[in-house]
Amino acid sequence: MIIDTHAHFTPQSLLTQLTKEIGRFPNVQLMEEDGKFRLAFMGQAPTRPLSPKLRDSDMRLEWMDTQSIDGQVVGGWLDSFGYELPAEEGEAWSRFLNEYQMTGTAGTDRLHPLATVPLQDGARAAKVLEDAMANGAHGVMIGTQPKGQSGNLDDPDLDPFWEAAAALDATVYIHPMFGCGDMRLNDFGMMNAVGRGTDTTTAVSHMLFAGHFTRFKGLKAVISHGGGAIPYMLGRLKRNHDIHPDDCADPMAEFRELYFDSVLFDPDALTFLCSCCGHDKVMLGSDYPFPIGDMEPLKVIEGAGFDDQQKRMILGETAATLFHIE
Repeated sequence: MIIDTHAHFTPQSLLTQLTKEIGRFPNVQLMEEDGKFRLAFMGQAPTRPLSPKLRDSDMRLEWMDTQSIDGQVVGGWLDSFGYELPAEEGEAWSRFLNEYQMTGTAGTDRLHPLATVPLQDGARAAKVLEDAMANGAHGVMIGTQPKGQSGNLDDPDLDPFWEAAAALDATVYIHPMFGCGDMRLNDFGMMNAVGRGTDTTTAVSHMLFAGHFTRFKGLKAVISHGGGAIPYMLGRLKRNHDIHPDDCADPMAEFRELYFDSVLFDPDALTFLCSCCGHDKVMLGSDYPFPIGDMEPLKVIEGAGFDDQQKRMILGETAATLFHIE
């Protein structure tokens, strides 16, 4: 079984129902113009439009067929997670997203949904995750900035969430946010090309030095886009620990707990990632349906020259175990 572990999905049925229930969410706006949908939270600027490919499962399955992909793990759309909302409304919003993520994938056994949780409140996030896993979610996708445009994932407020994820054996997919707080990224499409990686690198490095990934026994975390720059910077991270041993945890011990996707495009980069973490810690990913994603994701695996066993692990064996896919 070949499994794409990095993809995003917002079913059209969610938007259709939201037009009827928008009154439940006083700080959420839904805007439609010429068939294009945008969201806005807390009166802030609207999101990017939700593309048809993000919403249409038939187009998704057709693409999977052309790429010989049997199953796809589908998280939500990071722009829609609403971490800026007040905690109570944020919980209701996450539950609404999860309801339609589940029903929107129920018509096929090829799409495996990930939950969304309200990271603005760790205790609420834990409860939402518990309920989502009981309802059939295959894990959870979270953003790197739990306050919407700020915050750290090792914030003590989030301990209940991490404890629940470990206890429930719920794999946590850590994905960068779109805005990264650096105006230099606004040119040349650099928000996607560079900003995503820097956001991941900063957020996850903070967690490495905090000792977060060994603190919660059994916790499984996947880092998107091949881990950003972290694999390349391991020597510098280790050196930082060597000169400040009392100030931070050993990043190498933390790094060994992590899993990664293959969205790197370059076979040499993928080979290097595997040399750092092991082929059993890397899984196929596409970032479907976004233009910065890899729409021919098996090519980079083939180009890396892995042996058959290594390819089996990357293409599906590890993903089936982590995301509880039969």
